Amino acid sequence: MRKLKNSELNRLSINEFKKSAKTPLVVIMDNIRSLNNIGSVFRTSDAFLVEKIYLCGITAKPPHKDIQKTALGATDSVEWEYYKETLEILTELKSEGYTILSIEQTEKAIMLQDFTPKKDQKYAVIFGNEVKGVQQEAVDESDFAIEIPQYGTKHSFNISVSAGIVLWELFKKIKTI
Repeated sequence: MRKLKNSELNRLSINEFKKSAKTPLVVIMDNIRSLNNIGSVFRTSDAFLVEKIYLCGITAKPPHKDIQKTALGATDSVEWEYYKETLEILTELKSEGYTILSIEQTEKAIMLQDFTPKKDQKYAVIFGNEVKGVQQEAVDESDFAIEIPQYGTKHSFNISVSAGIVLWELFKKIKTI
C-alpha cells in the first residue's frame, strides 16, 4: 500500500470549490476563543462543502496566523462573514428558511445519530464557546438541539472535534436523501 501524493488526490482548486454545489449547511461559531479551533472548523467545512461560516461575538476573524496554521488555506475557499451578535444572524437565517441546530446538551436534545435531515431543507449548525457552550439565547432560537453521544467521564468534546463529528454525520445523511 502506497500513500498518495497530494497531486493524486484530485482536490478542487479554490475557484472550482467556489463554483461547486454546496451542502445545504452553514456553520455558526458562537463566541469561540481558540484561534486553532476556528481554523480547524474552516478546514472541516471545506472538506464537507459547507456553504458558509458565520463568525460571531468574540470569535476571531481571518486573516490571522493562528487561524491559518490549522485552516491551511480554507479561509480562502469557504465563504465567511462576521456578526457581532449571534442572534442577528439566526434571525436572518430563519427568514431565509434555515432550520437552526444548536450542538448542545439540553433537556430535549436529539442524539446526533437519531436526527434525520429533511430533503430540500437548509440547516444552520451552531457550535458554542469552549467553556460555556452555545449561549442560552441562541438555544432558545434553535429549532433543535443536537447532542453528540458520549460514554466516558467527560461532558464535552473540543469544538473542532464536535464540528468534525457533526458535519460528517450531517453531510452523510444529507447526501443520501
